[in-house]
Amino acid sequence: MKLQVLVSCMHQQDYSLLEKMNIQTDAIIINQCDINKFENIKYRNNLVKFISLNERGVGKSRNNALLRADSDICLFADEDVSYVDGYEDIIIKAFKKNPDADIILFNLESTNKQRPIYQITKEKRVRKYNFLKYGTVRIAAKVSSLRKANVHFSLLFGGGTKYGSGEDSLFLKDCISRGLKMYASPEKIGYVSQDSSCWFEGYNEKYFHDKGALYYCISNKYSKLLCLQFLLRKRKKVCENIDIIRAYKLMVNGIKDFK
Repeated sequence: MKLQVLVSCMHQQDYSLLEKMNIQTDAIIINQCDINKFENIKYRNNLVKFISLNERGVGKSRNNALLRADSDICLFADEDVSYVDGYEDIIIKAFKKNPDADIILFNLESTNKQRPIYQITKEKRVRKYNFLKYGTVRIAAKVSSLRKANVHFSLLFGGGTKYGSGEDSLFLKDCISRGLKMYASPEKIGYVSQDSSCWFEGYNEKYFHDKGALYYCISNKYSKLLCLQFLLRKRKKVCENIDIIRAYKLMVNGIKDFK
């Protein structure tokens, strides 16, 4: 098995990102900036396709990388990720342990104590009732499985699009809906800084509006129920500036807007 890291980043002026991320395998870097340029470079005896594109949108970025992937396994990444030594071995061993897995989600540790991320504590199957807690940078997938299932990232959700986030949740939803087998592994493959975000500007009106639209895409039938459970679970965190009733109305408006 061969692994390739698919990196979405912006405004890179040189190749220093490779060292910063501790890239130890083949990689495809999609650098959204103000020029169009295609480069193949050698880094630590691995092939890195460094592609600069004058466009915006994280969905476009990830789809462009996936389109060009030519490995057995791809690992999605953002520029704020740095990998542990030997991450390729960790990931390949997990797939060999679970030969029926199409996708395996791994642990990363947040270096920003103000923005911790969910930690997987044991190996388990991921299904349609428990996939919402996982972000894109956890995803390692068999390239052939993604292509057979014809899955891709939404161009409506995520940084640089109309709706601020959620492309990762929609991607995982589509994978499960199309029969791909998904596992979560407690193995740690790296760190994520989470110091800044190109879409998150606080728990404001747009945040709740966009979240409502996302839940409608996840489940038309149960979207309002998903909004309600989200607010009840996250009330202390997300409703400091906007009360829960107002937040719910904003989410319902997001549902109506997307319809």
